[in-house]
Amino acid sequence: MQRRIFNPTAIPALWLILFFVAPLLGVVWVSFLSRGTYGELEFPLTFENYKRVAGFGLLGFDPLYPTILGRSVLTAATTAALCVLCSLPVAFFIAGFSRRGKLVGLTLLIIPFWTNLLVRTYAWQILLGPQGWLTKLATALHLVNPDEALYPSNVAVMICLVCDYLPFAALPIYASVERTNRELVEAARDLGAGAWQTFRHGIYPQIRPGMLAGAALVFLPATGQFVIPDLLGGAKTVLLGNLLQQQFGASRDWPFGAAIATVTIAIVLLGLWIQRRFMRRFV
Repeated sequence: MQRRIFNPTAIPALWLILFFVAPLLGVVWVSFLSRGTYGELEFPLTFENYKRVAGFGLLGFDPLYPTILGRSVLTAATTAALCVLCSLPVAFFIAGFSRRGKLVGLTLLIIPFWTNLLVRTYAWQILLGPQGWLTKLATALHLVNPDEALYPSNVAVMICLVCDYLPFAALPIYASVERTNRELVEAARDLGAGAWQTFRHGIYPQIRPGMLAGAALVFLPATGQFVIPDLLGGAKTVLLGNLLQQQFGASRDWPFGAAIATVTIAIVLLGLWIQRRFMRRFV
């Protein structure tokens, strides 16, 4: 029997090690170094960078960085929840079309991705600015004062996040809706179930995997988003992505920035672990 000398799986494994695992380990290593006088990396190895992320500095406890961390996780989780809720009617609406109509609906859903994120964000500045029709509508509904605008604000950041990441949630939910067993829905109706009971017992268990996948696909990139908060939130909305940009840019504090990046990666991995646990439990 001839032995196989070359293993085909070695190339993908080597690729992952060189371009994913090694850079990640490098970031973790830098996070334990110290910052020099002019921003250079130097010894000794220290845990001070992680203490700063936790809020413990030279002057005692400061909740600034834990607050930014909590705000980032809360913003990402809220964005994921809103995207899933908004994607449900979109997915069912497209699934009800004919084959050609579904193609048109999916195309319209992903058209925003044909435009650069930066361009879309600048467009939202115009729409949410003082002269934008959304601001005028909010003023007419007494949601904002006449001398105020929706931009810059946390509301503007959330609107843009939901609109930009909506397809990430809608596509997997649509795939789950397409695979639903219609006979279960008809059986529930024949047994006298109402609209809510039919959805809860006949449809929701079938589309739950798509909802979990969509929530994970939105939560992960939203955690490290920095363009949208920076352009639409101003100084009012600082998230992990903005903090990372500042440390690796103007502040030139790479060890502290690496510690923030490591914590961010840990949060992302925790989100993936939670999503996997839910998938195993409910699927």
